[in-house]
Amino acid sequence: MDISLLIRFVAVADELHFPRAADALNIPLAALYSSIEKLENELGQPLFVRDSAQTRLTKAGALLLVTAREEIAAAPTPAPKPVVPPGGKAKASKGKGRTPVVKGQPKPYKKRQGR
Repeated sequence: MDISLLIRFVAVADELHFPRAADALNIPLAALYSSIEKLENELGQPLFVRDSAQTRLTKAGALLLVTAREEIAAAPTPAPKPVVPPGGKAKASKGKGRTPVVKGQPKPYKKRQGR
């Protein structure tokens, strides 16, 4: 099982509220729903009972919660993301660039304006 799916499952199980869990994880709500659905499909059983009033764990969810916490605690910590300095790459100029303007001469590659 993917450790990130387990982390998201534990967050929802602790909150028993999908929007609050999504806010705590700083992920979109749709991503949280799809993660839980993927985990349920992987296990073949529903993990939550979603009523209009509340969200509850099923028996399979309660059993998975204990296992998930153990697996999260045993998992190695992820490597820190590299810090990228702000700003982007410098872009090389394309084409011939600007040529100096000579007084009285037409601009290169431009038609001379008639009177």
